[in-house]
Amino acid sequence: MISIKRRQRGAPVTMHSVGPEVHPSSQDEDYNLRETDPQLGGDRWPNARRGWIGGERFSSTYDLVEQMFYLYVRVVKAKDLSPSTLTSSCDPYVEVKLGNYKGRTKHIEKKTNPEWNQVYAFSKDRIQSSVLEVIVKDKEMLGRDDYIGRVAFDLNEVPTRVPPDSPLAPQWYRLEDRRGEGKVRGDIMLAVWMGTQADEAFSEAWHSDAATVSGEGVFNVRSKVYVSPKLWYLRVNAIEAQDVIPSDRNRLPEVFVKAQMGSQVLRTKICPTRTTTPLWNEDLVFVAAEPFEEQLTITVEDRVHPSRDEVLGKIILPLTLFEKRLDHRPVHSRWFNLEKFGFGMMEADRRNELKFSSRIHLRISLEGGYHVLDESTLYSSDQRPTARQLWKQPIGVLEVGILGAQGLLPMKMRDGRGTTDAYCVAKYGQKWVRTRTILDNFSPKWNEQYTWEIYDPCTVITLGVFDNCHLGGGEKATAGTAARDSRIGKVRIRLSTLEAHRIYTHSHPLLVLHPHGVKKMGELQLAVRFTSLSLANMVYIYGQPLLPKQHYLRPFIVNQVENLRYQAMNIVAVRLGRAEPPLRKEVVEYMLDVDSHMWSMRRSKANFFRIMSLFSGIITMGQWFSQVCHWKNPITSILVHILFLILICYPELILPTLFLYMFLIGLWNYRFRPRHPPHMDTKLSWAEVVHPDELDEEFDTFPTSRPHDVVKMRYDRLRSVAGRIQTVVGDIATQGERFQSLLSWRDPRATSFFVVFSLCSAVVLYATPPKVVAMVTGLYYLRHPKFRSKLPSVPSNFFKRLPARTDSML
Repeated sequence: MISIKRRQRGAPVTMHSVGPEVHPSSQDEDYNLRETDPQLGGDRWPNARRGWIGGERFSSTYDLVEQMFYLYVRVVKAKDLSPSTLTSSCDPYVEVKLGNYKGRTKHIEKKTNPEWNQVYAFSKDRIQSSVLEVIVKDKEMLGRDDYIGRVAFDLNEVPTRVPPDSPLAPQWYRLEDRRGEGKVRGDIMLAVWMGTQADEAFSEAWHSDAATVSGEGVFNVRSKVYVSPKLWYLRVNAIEAQDVIPSDRNRLPEVFVKAQMGSQVLRTKICPTRTTTPLWNEDLVFVAAEPFEEQLTITVEDRVHPSRDEVLGKIILPLTLFEKRLDHRPVHSRWFNLEKFGFGMMEADRRNELKFSSRIHLRISLEGGYHVLDESTLYSSDQRPTARQLWKQPIGVLEVGILGAQGLLPMKMRDGRGTTDAYCVAKYGQKWVRTRTILDNFSPKWNEQYTWEIYDPCTVITLGVFDNCHLGGGEKATAGTAARDSRIGKVRIRLSTLEAHRIYTHSHPLLVLHPHGVKKMGELQLAVRFTSLSLANMVYIYGQPLLPKQHYLRPFIVNQVENLRYQAMNIVAVRLGRAEPPLRKEVVEYMLDVDSHMWSMRRSKANFFRIMSLFSGIITMGQWFSQVCHWKNPITSILVHILFLILICYPELILPTLFLYMFLIGLWNYRFRPRHPPHMDTKLSWAEVVHPDELDEEFDTFPTSRPHDVVKMRYDRLRSVAGRIQTVVGDIATQGERFQSLLSWRDPRATSFFVVFSLCSAVVLYATPPKVVAMVTGLYYLRHPKFRSKLPSVPSNFFKRLPARTDSML
């Protein structure tokens, strides 16, 4: 483990930088994206200290992060250590000491030639000593540990290693006595060098930043890359069964099939006819993950009573038995013998089972042509099919430098004060990354860079910041629940909004909606670069379907997609939770937006006003046209008349004019194009003006846990909102039914009028040139207000008098 001595009075703080404990949020808080100017890449290594780093220029793949320098110490092994005079044995361990920091290996019992192979990393910013000591000690059960020997290094003489150079070869060093005046028995193999976070040893090293962490918490602070399990859709087509005999031979069974795989349970419909040879031909779809650890259990059951089912037969099948299908071609079906189920089987029945048994006809396949959705379709980061042989070539590369965070709020209490132990998780496609945890710091600096291959630019990368609550310090959890990593905030970046080959350096606000309102938890500083490999492939991909073709040839219904997504998300959470260190379920669920389908009055309002903003352009055009028709601005009205007459005389110019107009608008808007990626918008989300009770409803559990009077009030509110929606839907249906009644003779006089009008219109339009008709119609609508009446027009009056089916509704 790594430990740190208590600092003396007046000594500078070396363990952590203590930020403000309280960050009150105000109504004027800045929720916008801010552009930053970090020192990325570093063209030259600093050469301020002789012997550390030369003035030579190096190229680094870590060009999207700020370089952070570390002193690395690899303790490999020791040999020929002197045993204890009392026990005649040796239980050696090593202390790596640098100033106030002290790293310690595990002790090896009764071995004079131990091996450790552990790496320690000391941040250059916190180095307060010019001498590194590596001390070998013998652990004693009672009393102080015996001193065996030590090796000291002058930091001015430590070499520098820069990838892609080969790792520094460890060397044997003879141990010295406590004062360094003479040699003692024993040698230790060490490698000491100065490097950056680009070093291969960075991720496996025990960092001095996490000196207070002990036990299992040491593994929970390291950076790690995870890969989601390979997910398949398992399609079970239950076709038919034969010789299904119920326990009561005097009745015909009501048979259905139940299939179970792990926690997923699906049932077919009951066969519509009571028979011993039922027919279903129904598909049941599951989500399976490689490696296939679970088995498929098929049971045929009889609905004896509405509250009781009787199992008539059962079979258990391993998933490795089924064919993997890559396209829409059907796989071969098979008959499977069912095992009789229950305690009522007599010995004679068991002997006869080999000669006569019930059978079920199944067609089962693992679908490799689908993309298994494990995240919200709105924020999908991957759209490739399961089968790797169906993948296309990547079209680009995404590089993300996770620089750090600023202004984080205290997430928990430790030693009577607020603190935050933050780490960042990024998810794109099947690759998840997790940065190391920076302890007790409200402005952590990670400076870690990761790369993803891009197969579709219309995808989203999600980054979340969390507070680590599993540091091995006995974190207290709420009653009856385990400790959970707290969410600090989340950032989404859609790749299609990024310009190619440009580095975006921004500070993204971390916004979280709490039951008491929206709150800014800090800012996440990122450097993002999207590199396009081929312009031709980029143009080609924009014309392709979003999902693999199997989703369109054999689509799933909406409810089925949501259920399968929920199952896939659970499988991913379980598998990633078994990694070391685990990516915990609450983290995976937050990153995959598990609750995006839940009802929210706030989101409903936001979506309504999004629709209204779409129609605002059409409404504005209508208002402008109305002003032209009413001659509010005579010059504009005259120009519109001239343009209209030109288009009538030369109709072949209509479409070219329209597309040229859109081309010019696009060129004009290029000057005002967005210069930064989109971010969480509190106004668009209606998070700033939401009612507290609506927020409380959004954070309510499902099913509800609120008192009956609160539920009653919310139900009445929902009824009032639904009533208004019902009225609008009814009005739309009424207008449509009036169109239908024009020719339905529901109103015989109105229909006869319309039929005669249609005949006259046909004759007139046949005899009149189209240009004349268009000109007369346009000039009629553009006529001067002197020739207008304030009363509704005749067609409008006629249409409003038509009947609808509202008279027939109860």
